[in-house]
Amino acid sequence: MGLKCQVIASIMDKLAPRKFAEEWDNVGLLIGDGSKDISKVLVALDATSEAIKEAVDKKVDMIVTHHPLIFKPIKNVRADNPVGSLLIQLIKNDISLYAAHTSFDIAPNGVNDILCNVLGIYDREVLDVTYSEGYKKIAVYVPQGYEEVVRNAMCSAGAGFVGNYSDATFQARGIGTYRPLEGTNPFIGEIGKLEKTEEVKIETIVPQRYLEKVVTAMLNVHPYEEVAYDIYSLENVKEEYGLGRIGIISETTLQELALQVKAKLKINNLRVVGDLNKKIRKVAVCGGSGASLIHKAVSKGADVLITADIGYHDAVEAQHLGLALIDAGHFATENIAVRFIAEYIIDETQKQGHEIEVLISESQKDPFMYL
Repeated sequence: MGLKCQVIASIMDKLAPRKFAEEWDNVGLLIGDGSKDISKVLVALDATSEAIKEAVDKKVDMIVTHHPLIFKPIKNVRADNPVGSLLIQLIKNDISLYAAHTSFDIAPNGVNDILCNVLGIYDREVLDVTYSEGYKKIAVYVPQGYEEVVRNAMCSAGAGFVGNYSDATFQARGIGTYRPLEGTNPFIGEIGKLEKTEEVKIETIVPQRYLEKVVTAMLNVHPYEEVAYDIYSLENVKEEYGLGRIGIISETTLQELALQVKAKLKINNLRVVGDLNKKIRKVAVCGGSGASLIHKAVSKGADVLITADIGYHDAVEAQHLGLALIDAGHFATENIAVRFIAEYIIDETQKQGHEIEVLISESQKDPFMYL
């Protein structure tokens, strides 16, 4: 028996949280029954007719794609409509469909970070911030001798991360006072008597998204009947997420970089805007259509923007702004993520003690041909 469809969807939601998706996008489980058993998954860039036929032939239970099949609102599902025809095929063959689009573009370790890894871009940051998340500080008072179990529970639930450091907390010893009243069941102390107990104050930070989980973990292991803890909002710490990345590459020329892009993305053709002898050091990237980030790339000091779907007027504007462009194609700049997604699903399901078959689509190809 395979994993439930909803479990696979939750695994993908962890990789590409739906809250990151742009408002106009459509991500998540698009077709399927969350309670259905999934034994075989096909990962593809698009749910094309070829990919769906491949899934049917290989008896696949679920397709995971980057681009959503249902993108714009639809008024009917008809066989004489391109999208409707594909939806009918999926439903007839009981194949679930999940899509992670801009949620995966924006997420850490998503399309744009994979693209940077392939191209050797380091010291990178988000190019265009679209979502930020604050941190909370939590302080809890624990009887001496129980600080380790409480601290471990909180950190295991997501607290205590500062940059590349984990389990970051501060502890201070003090005296806690309280008087148990009638109807209480004190862990330490007697009804009606003032108790003075040696306690440890544990302080740490936690991303907003993990706060409830951390508090629950802390309460589950804390020995007190009534737990004293404080939560503070922080103004000096936040995480930022968004489209594109900008970083540093070993100094090269525009022409040399273009040739590297061709080789590393395994493509035969690309388009270049700018002086081929221009020295390149700071590189902006955006998998898929990224012409809208030209001004953002310029404002952050990029020498070149590597993206796709550049229009004529975009190219003229970039020339005027002194920004070089490399248009490597929509397919090539995003298809590199397909293998990563497949390997991720395998790793996550194995962690849960399950073995499911995950296939990479063999039918996917760039729709453009160059003569």
